[in-house]
Amino acid sequence: MQTNQQTLAGTLSFSGKGLHTGVNVNMTVNPAEANHGIVFRRVDLEGQPTVPALCEYVNDTSRGTTIEKGEAKVSTIEHIVSALWTMGVDNALIDIDGPETPIMDGSAREYVASIAEVGLVEQNVPRKYYEVTEKQVYTIPDKGVAIIIYPDDEFTVSVHVDYNSKVIGNQYATLDMFNEYAEKIAPCRTFVFLHELEPLLKMNLIKGGDLDNAIVVVENPVSDEQLDHLKKVFNKEDIRVTGGYLNNLQLRFRNELARHKLLDLLGDFALLGMRIKGRVWASRPGHYANTEFMKQLLTTIRRDGEKPAFKYSASKPAVMDINEIRRLLPHRYPFLLVDKVFHLDENSIGAVKNVTANEPQFTGHFPEEPVMPGVLLVEAMAQAGGLIVLNGVENPAEYSTYFLRIDNVRFKRKVIPGDTMQIEAHLIEPMRRGIASIMGKIFVGGQLACEATMTAQIVKNKN
Repeated sequence: MQTNQQTLAGTLSFSGKGLHTGVNVNMTVNPAEANHGIVFRRVDLEGQPTVPALCEYVNDTSRGTTIEKGEAKVSTIEHIVSALWTMGVDNALIDIDGPETPIMDGSAREYVASIAEVGLVEQNVPRKYYEVTEKQVYTIPDKGVAIIIYPDDEFTVSVHVDYNSKVIGNQYATLDMFNEYAEKIAPCRTFVFLHELEPLLKMNLIKGGDLDNAIVVVENPVSDEQLDHLKKVFNKEDIRVTGGYLNNLQLRFRNELARHKLLDLLGDFALLGMRIKGRVWASRPGHYANTEFMKQLLTTIRRDGEKPAFKYSASKPAVMDINEIRRLLPHRYPFLLVDKVFHLDENSIGAVKNVTANEPQFTGHFPEEPVMPGVLLVEAMAQAGGLIVLNGVENPAEYSTYFLRIDNVRFKRKVIPGDTMQIEAHLIEPMRRGIASIMGKIFVGGQLACEATMTAQIVKNKN
């Protein structure tokens, strides 16, 4: 599994009409720096506003996925996002001069071909993954919609569609290996039932839809009068029904419709903003269910982010005791704020500090109601981060770490004498040129007390 983020090795350009607006648009997909994500930029609007391709910005899913932030609004994003995400692109800036992405032939085939041609560049920043730890379910019972995700080491998807259609029947599609996407999923086109066309047209939708970019499923016999009407709608003289499909003489796959639903699901799941390790089973998925499920997962991720990542047990031997900590950190009484390390790897640390009433800060903060000062909580997180950095340096006694920035500080609860602070620090990205970006958190009794993002520099001591 690719573990580092990737972006495009060059730019991609596409032109065509939007499926629903019918507006001709030009779209350029540009490489972007690490941690940028996939972001759309409306270059036709004043100030060129942007909107990230994230589920919290989804505002409409009626016949495609639409995202909106401020003045920036882009619809039918699922095909290009599906292609980028599944082909391995984590970061891209998409310039578009209209309100909707081009529908192309109704699939992601051309997008994928262009991505493969230009190639990818690996970035020296780890990908973010959401690792599913327990089964999660989203359902719309009256519509037969169900999406379930199970814990797994990889990301796999199975889709089942059944619309009580004698033409479509039951269809299944699966994706176990991402390298099969270009050949087996990307060429599959969007579809619509003939009986849905009139309402869509009356709603002023599918202005850009035609028989070259959509599969039209015909359930019931069509009269000559209906065919004449369709000729006018699509501006085509040759309109006929063949094998239950309008002018589609040959499907690209026997289960092309299920495969297209899988294509859409991948594009919508990318709006979580991070890769997923889990096994997905979906029945009759659609844009609304897909994106609502991503919002549900995002809530879970944020909730889990307020829980300790590591389990502390006082009965287990320390990974670092106070003497080893003193060997790495230059801090001494009364400013050494880490008592023991119980977890340590290249990118993260779990440590503890036992808060006692005998500490000097409580003499004045506050005599009648002692509370651990917030600045010392931040300092404790910084010292834990310093242990990660200095543990990987030869002759650590020759170096010290210094703050450059502190961002996004939040205090959730007081820390008082008698509390055991569980301190966690995680490197946000690999250290470069002596600069470390660290996410720090402090928990008391399993509850988040404080968190902050810190940037520090490792400097060689003068003496």
